[in-house]
Amino acid sequence: MDILKKINEDLIVSMKSKEEGSDLRTTTLRMMKSSIKNAEIAKRGKGDLTEDDITGVLFTMVKQRKESAEQYEKANRKDLADKENKEINIIRKYLPEQMTPEELDEIIKSAIKDTGVAGAKEMGKLMKELMPKVKGKADGKLVTQRVKEILEKMG
Repeated sequence: MDILKKINEDLIVSMKSKEEGSDLRTTTLRMMKSSIKNAEIAKRGKGDLTEDDITGVLFTMVKQRKESAEQYEKANRKDLADKENKEINIIRKYLPEQMTPEELDEIIKSAIKDTGVAGAKEMGKLMKELMPKVKGKADGKLVTQRVKEILEKMG
């Protein structure tokens, strides 16, 4: 099912719901719709948004909230950090299933074999090969971290 359609349906259900937490859910779904709409406006004249584009918008929202939550934790504002984390959990429901660390490592090792990368100096070449394979399925920061660790082990 298309992501935007699912968000719209869930927004209607959430607005009608009287259960606890539905206000945050409604607000978060509205923010998601708004961000997707802004991306559509930015892309005007270059075609409609694809599912990948929408997924990219949602990943950006998750990344922003992670960064905010980290800042709130540093500032001892657990209440605000918790709110950000709850929003992340709501947004993640509309993203594709994330890779397990083991699956990610397998893809990284396979890409290393395919590209013939011998060390960290060639990391850019490896990332260029790797990122299209993991796009939408793994956090870029995590991918970079795992690539560095695997390349360091190689020597």
